[in-house]
Formats: sequence, structure tokens, C-alpha cells
Amino acid sequence: MGKKNVVLSFVKELPQNVFAGFVVSLIALPLGLGLAIASEAPPLSGIIAAIAGGLVVSIFGGSHVTIAGPGNGLVIVLLGAITILGEGDLYQGYLYTLAAIIFSGVLLFIFGVLRMGAMSEFFPATALQGMLAAIGIGILAKQFHLMLGIRSVKGDTIEQLVSIPESFLTFLKVHPFAGVLGLLSLIFLFLYSRIRNPMFHLIPAPMWVVVASVGIGYYYSLVLNQAPPISKDLMISIPSNLLTDFPRPEFDKSFDLKFLGVVFSITLIAVIESLLSIKAVDKLDPKKRRSNVNKDLRALGLASIVSGFLGGLNVVTVIARSSVNTNNGATNRSANFFHSAFLVLFVLLLGKQIQMIPLTSLAAILVYTGYKLASPDNFLRIYKIGPEQAFIFTITLVSTLLTNLIFGIIVGIVFTFLTHLFLSKNLLIFTLNIFKPNVLMYQEDQTGNYYVSVKNFCSFLNFYRLKKKLDQIPENEHAIVDFSLCDFVDHTVMEGLNDYHRSFERKQGIFETIGLDIHASETDHPFSVRKSLPLNALIGLRNSLTNRQNDLKDLGQQLNWEYVSKIDNNPKGLSQFLFFESKVINYGLNKLLNKKNNFSVFDLSFSEGAFITKEDLKATFLLFKSPIKLPVFVLDKEDIRTTLYHWAGFSDINFKKHPDFSKRFYLSGNDNSAIRNLFTPELIYFFESHPVFHIESNGSDLLIKGKDRLSSIQEIKLMLSFAEELSAFLIK
Repeated sequence: MGKKNVVLSFVKELPQNVFAGFVVSLIALPLGLGLAIASEAPPLSGIIAAIAGGLVVSIFGGSHVTIAGPGNGLVIVLLGAITILGEGDLYQGYLYTLAAIIFSGVLLFIFGVLRMGAMSEFFPATALQGMLAAIGIGILAKQFHLMLGIRSVKGDTIEQLVSIPESFLTFLKVHPFAGVLGLLSLIFLFLYSRIRNPMFHLIPAPMWVVVASVGIGYYYSLVLNQAPPISKDLMISIPSNLLTDFPRPEFDKSFDLKFLGVVFSITLIAVIESLLSIKAVDKLDPKKRRSNVNKDLRALGLASIVSGFLGGLNVVTVIARSSVNTNNGATNRSANFFHSAFLVLFVLLLGKQIQMIPLTSLAAILVYTGYKLASPDNFLRIYKIGPEQAFIFTITLVSTLLTNLIFGIIVGIVFTFLTHLFLSKNLLIFTLNIFKPNVLMYQEDQTGNYYVSVKNFCSFLNFYRLKKKLDQIPENEHAIVDFSLCDFVDHTVMEGLNDYHRSFERKQGIFETIGLDIHASETDHPFSVRKSLPLNALIGLRNSLTNRQNDLKDLGQQLNWEYVSKIDNNPKGLSQFLFFESKVINYGLNKLLNKKNNFSVFDLSFSEGAFITKEDLKATFLLFKSPIKLPVFVLDKEDIRTTLYHWAGFSDINFKKHPDFSKRFYLSGNDNSAIRNLFTPELIYFFESHPVFHIESNGSDLLIKGKDRLSSIQEIKLMLSFAEELSAFLIK
């Protein structure tokens, strides 16, 4: 693409990136304040980190739709740093920690220069999940007391967890109003996703908490003419002169061993959190681009240096805000810039309102964040992959809680290694190939396909070598990875291979793995550990059908269609539809297929967001081949969300002669003329006289989506009838 086209594309997409940046800033404001307070740093230090991250990374970064700012994973590290370095004086500890953040930024920059972005592959996925769960428990344990208005509880994470019942029973005697406000905020955060009103969801849950708490303050001051019954030490305080009252980092302890340990800890967690987030957000990028992680590390290092000198926390790539960014239409780094620009405006124009936010409400946001990191659902998902993964997760979690993050992840790595050694039962082959699997790659002469053979075993310790080969293959080509000579493949590798499959499918390439059918696994999960030695028993297999599946099977027999109940881990033909641009397809299930292969109905599991913002969704779809060539378009019900998309720069094709249709339906696509030619008065009347479905055309196929849930048998019959009538109409 030429420079002129790049500029035109940037200008055209600017409104939607401004819109995405604004939505992200609504989350970044309360989270930035809360993360700073949780770290025992001044509230604005979290906002400064978000502003520095947005400005610097948007200019110098190597990712496309990520958001930079203060991260959840570093709360425990920064809290420990401020406490240890201050030796009782928290503000002095904060000044020393600013110096450590600057040093950490320098190290991050050096890591980027040395191209050490691949180091994330050396960490086993399950051990990282265990470490992050421990971080979540640490955040929850500390912030739960503050949420109830109690600031006197001290001690480590275990002691704070043990003290939760006592705080819950006594908070009404200490700060009843502030505590109840915090508790209600937490209840709202848990109930937010169950509120189905799309207009309500235009404002993110954390901002609703902030708006409501500030509104209560105004009610007391304007209506009751009195101050709200909240102690001043439970309210946010910011400097009166924001442009001159920047704290100065203290470098007196630069060569102290404790200081250097803090620098190392901050850097390690920052690298892990950033690389994991970048990797996750790349899956959500609507343009299917890969980030330059080393360039991003350099940018994050520069941003951390700037943030540290201005009194802010260190800067990392954050998954929650990045997920919100992609879900709201962001296409390039300008959204990161605009999110920081809006934060500057908030601080400069709404300083008085920010100081009306109770700390208990912010603590509730962090308690909810900690819960999401350590949710029992995460453990259950890991257990489904394999019992040994649950063991690694638990060991890492417990060791991190009892010691620290660095020791915890080391224990997780060691136990992962020992678990793999136990499962493989081949000490000689295992030890000879710890860091070097026998990987052979060549391009086949006749077909031009890329063939990769992996021998002996492949795990998190040597996966980077296989990745190095796979990264050389263009994603629009055909790659075949053969594990028939490999005795052992671990969970981290299986998950990584799945990422490659998605990347190739997005670029219309083919990524196949062969040879794994001769391997055994303890569960039927696609990411479970595979080994060539058979197991005594396989668990997790389900042979019986549910009532709905039996009904679907009966429907298939009535229609003379084939019914397949088994899970399809890689549903074909869906990645070309716009609906799945920023979503991850998990698996397909319960497929009804007609004998001519023109129509198929199936349930689909897919995800929006990633990590703690990840939401697993299920819906029923119908796919059929169009009898005529079609333009690419999306047709959906017109509502408040589609109206906002129009304001943000998304096109909505309207028909002056059919105002009812234009009011009822949202229609968009790149080829305006071809779409208008297709939507004749007769076709418009057809859609007006039928139930509204989400309909997409990729040019050759039509995808019809049912409700935002699995469809009932009757709803499936209605969808089938609609699709058959539409197909017959197009033939005419």
C-alpha cells in the first residue's frame, strides 16, 4: 500500500479510533486511580502512566490495537517495592520506586534492542496462569478491606485473607456509609453483564461505579446541603497545581541490593504481562496483523522512563483495555493516543469531580478485577485440559502466595519440567533434547507446501525453535507440521499451534498438524498434553446426547440431513466474515448438514476480549452458498449501537424511497453501488416482511446468526425457513 493510500486510510478510520479511545479512557480513569492506590502510590500516578503509555507507545510502538498503561500484574510488586524501599515511610518508598521504574524502563528498552521478545515462549502457559491468579488473590485480599472502609488491616496476603470475615462483620461499626457504598459497587460489577440493555452498556461498568459515587456526593452537597458521611482519608486527593507538583525520583539507593531486586522484579513481571497481552490482542486485531514485540518493548521502556520522571507507575501493555479497544472498532495505534488525550482532558477539567470519588468504590473495582484474575472458572478450564495442568497451576499459585512472584514462577517452571519428565517416562531422550528438538523444514517440490517434521519431544522449553521455523512460512501458504516422530507434545505447544492455525486461516493459508492421532491424551481438550505412550484410561469423554441434541438428531432425520454431534475444533469457512474479525472461534458443535452441502446449521462457541475481559459466547448460525454472486455486506437490526457506529465513521447505507427499512435495518459494505443494485424494492420488502437476523455476505456465502444464545429447535426451524426462502428469492 502506497503512502497516499496509507494516509487516506488513516484519515478515513480516524473517527472510529477516536471513538474507541474515548471508550477506553472511561475504563482507564477509574482503573488508573485504583491501581495507584492499591500500590500505595498517589492516585494520579496511575493516570500519568496511562497518559505516558498512550502518547509514547502510540508513536514508537510495534503493535497496532493495544493499549498501554499501568497493569494489574505489577500492583503486588510495586506495593512491595514502596513498602520495602521506604522502610516505613510510604511516600519516600514511592520516590525510590520511581527511580526503580526508570531503571526498569531502561532494561525494557535494552531487552527490545537485544530482540528478547521471544523470551515469553520459555514460560509454560499454565504456570503463568497460576502466577496471575496469585496476583489476583493478592489484589483482592488487600482491597477487600479498603472496599469496606477499613485501612488498619496489615500483613501479607494470607493474613489479609484470613482477616476478611472479621472486617466484613465489623465494617458497619467503622465507616458504615463508605463500606456499604463499596459493597454495593462490587455487587453492581458482578451484575453488570446480566443487564441486557445495550444503551446501558455504552458506559463501561467501572465508569458507572465512578459516576454513581460522584452523583451521590452531589446529592448530599446540592440537595441535602451537607458533606457526604465519608471520612476524608477515604476520598481521593490530588495536587492543586498539576503542572508543577510532579514528584522527583530519588536515586540514593541505586546500588542497594534491595533496590536492584525491585528493578529486576518490576522488569520481569512487566515483560511477562506485556508479551502475554500483545500475543492475546493480536488474535483480536481486525486486520490480522502481527505485532513487532521487540519494537513494543523498546516503546514500553521509553514510556516507563517518561512516566517515572513525571511521578507515574511503570507502563505495560494491558489486556483488558486493549480488548475493549478492539471491540469498539479500533484499527491502529491512534486509539491508544486518543485514550491518553481524553485522560489529560479528564484530569484538567474534572479535577474536582475526581476528588469526589470514594476510595471504597475504586477498591470495589479492584476486588472485582482480582476475582476475575483468580476466578474458579479459570481453574476449571485448566483442569479440563488435564489434571497435571491443574497440579502445575495449584503449585504455582500456592508458592507465589507463600513467597513472591519471582520465586513462584520459578517453582511453576520447575514443576512443569518435572511433570513432563514423569509423563514422558524417557529420561534419556528428554534430557538430550531439553532445548533442541529435532526440527526439519523444507518446501515440497511438486506442491510447494511447507513440510515441518518434529522429532523426539516438544515443550515450552524448546518451542521457540519450532516457532522460529514456522515464522519463516508465509501465512498465505500451506504448512504441514508432522508430529508422528515426536514422543511428547505439551500444553503450551498445543495452544501455540492453535494460534498458528488461526493466523494462517485469517490470511487464507492452510496450517495442518498430522501425526497427533497416534498420541494419547488424558482429556479430549484440544490443548491437552499429547504423548505416544498410551494411558490406562481416558477421562472427560462424553458418549450420551443431551435432550437438545436428540431433538436436533430427530430434526436431521426429518429433513434427511446429516447430524454430527462431535466437537469441531477448527470450523471452516467462517474467518472471512466480518462478524469474526475481532472474535476468536473456539469450536463448533451440533452440525446439521444437508446432503448437497449447500446448507449447514451449527452451534458455535466464540470469545470476545481476552484474559480477564474474555467472555465466552455461544450462538447458533446458518451458513449456505449463495446461488448468485453477491457484494460483501452486513445487515443487522438498527439500534443505539449501530447509530453510534455511524457517528464513529462506520457507513450505514440508507434508501430514501424506503425510510422504514432504513430505520429498521443497519446495512453496510464497501461497494455501495453493488449493494444498492442488489437491494431492489422486492428484496427490501422481503426483509421487511420477515424476522430480523444478523446476515453477512462474504461474496459467495451467506451467514445468518440467530439470537445471542443457542437457538431452540423451533427457532432453528424458523431460521431454516427464512434461509430457504431467501435462497429461492435470490435465484429469481
